[in-house]
Amino acid sequence: SKSIYESASVYYIAGFFLTVSVDSLKIVAEHALANNKTFCLNLSAPFIIDFFGDQVATALEYADYLFCNESEAAAYGKKHGLGDDLKEVALKIAASPKKNTVKPRTVIFTQGSESTIVACNGKVEAHAVQPLPKEQLVDTNGAGDAFVGGFLASLLAEKDVSKCVDAGHWAARFIIQQSGCTLSKPCEYKL
Repeated sequence: SKSIYESASVYYIAGFFLTVSVDSLKIVAEHALANNKTFCLNLSAPFIIDFFGDQVATALEYADYLFCNESEAAAYGKKHGLGDDLKEVALKIAASPKKNTVKPRTVIFTQGSESTIVACNGKVEAHAVQPLPKEQLVDTNGAGDAFVGGFLASLLAEKDVSKCVDAGHWAARFIIQQSGCTLSKPCEYKL
């Protein structure tokens, strides 16, 4: 209902939603814009970029935070002629037109065990991922979603982007040591 989404301070939309109802997304995004609330978008899969480009373009204008993995970032860069260097792609997306000009756009590209790329305000940083011994890797399903969950939990706790990335890395590292998206024990991460 309207009261539920109006009471939130941060909104997160997965790219898969763009295949269903951009009109619904725009209602929530316009509310976020009008109230200077945080709107986050995840590109979710290369096919979203390839086959739902207009919907991505509509949603991206509202995004204060954009999340995707290296495959999605490469697909976006290729489709829009932004080049192959993912740091440059991140910078260009961060600088692209945005409806809420009060907040800069922060672009976050995860790359599995490689450094996470973060671009904002004309600067790009690489955040190293702590190596995980191969024998501890069980299942990578859900790693990206876990990363975003950790990142957003830290963002809601008003941590800086570096701490948000740390929380995202911790959550992804935890989930890839499980079979499926299960929690075998309570979360020990302290925000």
